[in-house]
Amino acid sequence: MTASLPGYAEAAALIADRAAWIAERNPRSEQIGLSAALARVLAEPVRADRDMPAFPRSTRDGFACRAAEAASHALLAVAGSIRAGDPLARPLPRGAAWEIMTGAAVPQGADAVVMLEHVEHQEGSIRLAAGRSLSAGDNIVPAAAEARAGDELIPAGTRIGPAHIAAAAACGYPSVRVFARPRVAILTTGDELVPVDSTPGPGQIRNSNAAMLAALVAQAGGDPWILPVARDEAPQIESALRPTLDAELLLISGGVSAGKFDLVEPALAQLHAHFHFTGVRIQPGKPLVYCEIPRKDAPVLPAFGLPGNPISSAATFLLFAQVILAALAGSREKTPRFDAAIAARDVKGKSDLTRFVPATTSFADGHTQVEPVGSQGSGDLAAFARADCFVMIPEGLDRLSAGSPVSILRF
Repeated sequence: MTASLPGYAEAAALIADRAAWIAERNPRSEQIGLSAALARVLAEPVRADRDMPAFPRSTRDGFACRAAEAASHALLAVAGSIRAGDPLARPLPRGAAWEIMTGAAVPQGADAVVMLEHVEHQEGSIRLAAGRSLSAGDNIVPAAAEARAGDELIPAGTRIGPAHIAAAAACGYPSVRVFARPRVAILTTGDELVPVDSTPGPGQIRNSNAAMLAALVAQAGGDPWILPVARDEAPQIESALRPTLDAELLLISGGVSAGKFDLVEPALAQLHAHFHFTGVRIQPGKPLVYCEIPRKDAPVLPAFGLPGNPISSAATFLLFAQVILAALAGSREKTPRFDAAIAARDVKGKSDLTRFVPATTSFADGHTQVEPVGSQGSGDLAAFARADCFVMIPEGLDRLSAGSPVSILRF
């Protein structure tokens, strides 16, 4: 039966195709202040409003001069001084130098800046110190060397970081247009779940999945919407699904295995969902479901049935649901971002499944090293809290040896 399920690569390719289709729906956008734009996804490119720099700029404190004159080690009269922010100085006379500060505009006629510590001073004049050399262009950033007016500096679809904030500010953007955060409905199912602030009774557990999924959604740029827990009864689950049709993405935690009380798939079928897969050859997360629910006067609703075990829910969200969420958010990142690492010790694999093992990373001997955390299974939150990534062991490998290159998926 496992062999009939799609493997990880096949399921990931399908999700990537669906994400590309979803991205064509032109997600909603809004204008927000630059100070609130961190981690949002840019909906319109940021362009240079003028040449960058707008004038030849000195990169050092020193003296602006003609390189050929300075390189002869002749005395150059200091004709004036210019600081960052001062108006452009008058053209540089022959046989002279301008004292200049870092960031200041280089006067016309100068083609180099000699560093302050590379000159000798003599009664209002300077000369290049013995043993020092200078060439045209040294310590100057030419006008428009970084960008021309109108150039695209940050493309649409970029998740905005501090460097993007700085570039937008330099181009005179007090606000930017970003994609609206997709609303993500989070529905947890199970008779055993109680609120986080309750004391569990016999056989009960606190609803950690809702809190975890909400955090993952927010981290990925979505707007989490936590719904009340649905009990393991078909009418309850069907009723709980109705309001989720107002969301842009639906995450259902639990109820997707093959047990007597796994009622999510039938409830989704009642909504005429089109199922793309109902299981993937991975561990954890094998029972994962992905479908799309048709809606009147609205695009289809992408929906994931995530396994109820917390580590399974986290892994399948990061591997699959986050890709769809990125598309809804307008991001250019349509695949999970794997990093390279080296296995610090042997890791057990599975011949018929791709494994994703909670692990922790460190840096040693010039490489990122990764080591699985000791775990008691997909419900071991104590172990999961010590991890910072999943290490991937490809299908068909019974064991990954210490020292082997591996792929890791960070949280």
